Amino acid sequence: MWLLFAFIAVPLIEIGLFIQVGGAIGLWPTLLIVLLTAMLGSWLVKSQGARELANLRGSFNELRDPTEPLANGAMILFAGALLLTPGFFTDAFGFALLVPQFRAAAFRALKSRVNVQSFTMGGAENHQPHEHHHRGPQDRVIDGEFSDVTQTHDSPRRPSGWTKH
Repeated sequence: MWLLFAFIAVPLIEIGLFIQVGGAIGLWPTLLIVLLTAMLGSWLVKSQGARELANLRGSFNELRDPTEPLANGAMILFAGALLLTPGFFTDAFGFALLVPQFRAAAFRALKSRVNVQSFTMGGAENHQPHEHHHRGPQDRVIDGEFSDVTQTHDSPRRPSGWTKH
Protein backbone atom coordinates (compact mmCIF):
# COMPACT_ATOMS: atom_id res chain seq x y z
CA MET A 1 0.00 0.00 0.00
CA TRP A 2 2.83 2.39 0.88
CA LEU A 3 4.59 1.66 -2.40
CA LEU A 4 1.44 2.49 -4.38
CA PHE A 5 1.11 5.73 -2.42
CA ALA A 6 4.75 6.62 -3.19
CA PHE A 7 4.31 5.91 -6.93
CA ILE A 8 1.36 8.27 -7.01
CA ALA A 9 2.50 10.96 -4.57
CA VAL A 10 6.11 11.49 -5.73
CA PRO A 11 5.29 12.37 -9.37
CA LEU A 12 2.49 14.68 -8.21
CA ILE A 13 4.84 16.45 -5.80
CA GLU A 14 7.48 16.76 -8.55
CA ILE A 15 4.99 18.20 -11.04
CA GLY A 16 3.78 20.72 -8.45
CA LEU A 17 7.36 21.76 -7.62
CA PHE A 18 8.26 22.10 -11.31
CA ILE A 19 5.27 24.37 -11.85
CA GLN A 20 6.06 26.50 -8.79
CA VAL A 21 9.81 26.82 -9.43
CA GLY A 22 9.37 27.24 -13.19
CA GLY A 23 6.77 29.96 -12.60
CA ALA A 24 9.09 31.77 -10.20
CA ILE A 25 12.39 31.63 -12.11
CA GLY A 26 11.44 30.51 -15.63
CA LEU A 27 11.84 27.39 -17.75
CA TRP A 28 15.55 27.51 -18.66
CA PRO A 29 16.88 28.26 -15.16
CA THR A 30 14.68 25.44 -13.83
CA LEU A 31 16.06 22.98 -16.38
CA LEU A 32 19.61 24.20 -15.67
CA ILE A 33 19.12 23.55 -11.95
CA VAL A 34 17.85 20.02 -12.67
CA LEU A 35 20.87 19.35 -14.91
CA LEU A 36 23.37 20.77 -12.42
CA THR A 37 21.96 18.80 -9.50
CA ALA A 38 22.25 15.60 -11.56
CA MET A 39 25.89 16.37 -12.41
CA LEU A 40 26.80 17.37 -8.84
CA GLY A 41 24.95 14.36 -7.47
CA SER A 42 26.78 11.99 -9.82
CA TRP A 43 30.14 13.36 -8.71
CA LEU A 44 29.22 13.09 -5.02
CA VAL A 45 27.89 9.55 -5.46
CA LYS A 46 31.11 8.51 -7.19
CA SER A 47 33.40 9.97 -4.52
CA GLN A 48 31.36 8.78 -1.54
CA GLY A 49 30.77 5.40 -3.15
CA ALA A 50 34.51 4.88 -3.59
CA ARG A 51 35.11 5.84 0.04
CA GLU A 52 32.40 3.45 1.24
CA LEU A 53 33.79 0.65 -0.91
CA ALA A 54 37.16 1.15 0.81
CA ASN A 55 35.39 0.94 4.20
CA LEU A 56 33.69 -2.29 3.09
CA ARG A 57 37.01 -3.81 2.01
CA GLY A 58 38.52 -2.77 5.34
CA SER A 59 35.71 -4.46 7.26
CA PHE A 60 36.26 -7.67 5.28
CA ASN A 61 40.04 -7.52 5.78
CA GLU A 62 39.68 -6.95 9.52
CA LEU A 63 36.81 -9.48 9.82
CA ARG A 64 34.43 -6.84 11.16
CA ASP A 65 30.68 -6.81 10.62
CA PRO A 66 30.16 -5.38 7.08
CA THR A 67 26.51 -4.46 7.69
CA GLU A 68 27.01 -0.71 8.07
CA PRO A 69 29.29 -0.24 5.03
CA LEU A 70 26.89 -2.35 2.95
CA ALA A 71 23.91 -0.30 4.12
CA ASN A 72 25.78 2.94 3.43
CA GLY A 73 26.68 1.69 -0.04
CA ALA A 74 23.04 0.82 -0.73
CA MET A 75 21.89 4.25 0.47
CA ILE A 76 24.52 5.97 -1.71
CA LEU A 77 23.38 3.91 -4.70
CA PHE A 78 19.76 4.85 -4.00
CA ALA A 79 20.81 8.50 -3.64
CA GLY A 80 22.42 8.29 -7.08
CA ALA A 81 19.20 6.97 -8.60
CA LEU A 82 17.21 9.76 -6.94
CA LEU A 83 19.64 12.45 -8.08
CA LEU A 84 19.54 11.24 -11.68
CA THR A 85 15.74 11.32 -11.60
CA PRO A 86 14.62 14.81 -12.66
CA GLY A 87 12.88 16.65 -9.87
CA PHE A 88 13.38 18.79 -6.81
CA PHE A 89 11.78 16.46 -4.26
CA THR A 90 13.86 13.45 -5.34
CA ASP A 91 16.99 15.63 -5.45
CA ALA A 92 16.38 16.84 -1.90
CA PHE A 93 16.00 13.28 -0.61
CA GLY A 94 18.99 12.11 -2.69
CA PHE A 95 21.24 14.86 -1.32
CA ALA A 96 20.03 14.06 2.21
CA LEU A 97 21.16 10.44 1.71
CA LEU A 98 24.63 11.70 0.78
CA VAL A 99 25.04 13.36 4.19
CA PRO A 100 26.86 10.81 6.41
CA GLN A 101 24.97 11.89 9.55
CA PHE A 102 21.62 11.35 7.80
CA ARG A 103 22.75 7.91 6.60
CA ALA A 104 23.89 7.02 10.12
CA ALA A 105 20.50 8.04 11.57
CA ALA A 106 18.69 6.09 8.84
CA PHE A 107 20.91 3.05 9.52
CA ARG A 108 20.17 3.22 13.26
CA ALA A 109 16.43 3.47 12.56
CA LEU A 110 16.52 0.51 10.18
CA LYS A 111 18.78 -1.50 12.50
CA SER A 112 16.34 -1.08 15.38
CA ARG A 113 13.55 -2.53 13.23
CA VAL A 114 15.52 -5.53 11.87
CA ASN A 115 16.31 -8.61 13.95
CA VAL A 116 19.32 -10.60 12.72
CA GLN A 117 19.14 -14.26 13.77
CA SER A 118 22.77 -15.19 13.15
CA PHE A 119 25.88 -13.80 11.56
CA THR A 120 29.09 -15.64 10.74
CA MET A 121 32.19 -14.68 8.85
CA GLY A 122 34.90 -16.75 7.30
CA GLY A 123 34.98 -19.86 5.16
CA ALA A 124 32.04 -22.16 5.76
CA GLU A 125 33.01 -24.80 3.22
CA ASN A 126 31.96 -28.33 4.20
CA HIS A 127 30.31 -27.09 7.42
CA GLN A 128 26.73 -27.32 8.53
CA PRO A 129 24.91 -23.92 8.60
CA HIS A 130 25.17 -23.38 12.37
CA GLU A 131 28.40 -25.25 13.05
CA HIS A 132 31.13 -23.02 14.46
CA HIS A 133 34.52 -24.52 13.64
CA HIS A 134 37.52 -22.23 13.48
CA ARG A 135 40.31 -23.46 11.26
CA GLY A 136 43.85 -22.45 11.93
CA PRO A 137 46.97 -22.48 9.75
CA GLN A 138 47.92 -25.92 11.12
CA ASP A 139 44.77 -27.39 9.49
CA ARG A 140 45.88 -26.51 5.97
CA VAL A 141 47.40 -29.34 3.93
CA ILE A 142 48.29 -28.92 0.29
CA ASP A 143 48.78 -32.07 -1.80
CA GLY A 144 50.98 -31.90 -4.86
CA GLU A 145 53.61 -33.54 -7.04
CA PHE A 146 57.01 -32.21 -7.98
CA SER A 147 59.92 -33.01 -10.27
CA ASP A 148 63.52 -32.05 -9.60
CA VAL A 149 64.51 -29.68 -12.41
CA THR A 150 68.02 -28.85 -11.25
CA GLN A 151 70.60 -29.39 -13.95
CA THR A 152 73.12 -32.20 -13.56
CA HIS A 153 76.80 -31.40 -14.13
CA ASP A 154 77.31 -34.01 -16.84
CA SER A 155 74.74 -32.62 -19.34
CA PRO A 156 75.91 -29.68 -21.49
CA ARG A 157 73.85 -26.52 -21.31
CA ARG A 158 72.15 -25.61 -24.59
CA PRO A 159 70.25 -22.43 -25.44
CA SER A 160 66.50 -22.79 -25.12
CA GLY A 161 65.66 -21.19 -28.44
CA TRP A 162 63.95 -18.28 -26.70
CA THR A 163 67.13 -16.30 -26.13
CA LYS A 164 69.63 -14.77 -28.52
CA HIS A 165 73.06 -16.47 -28.73
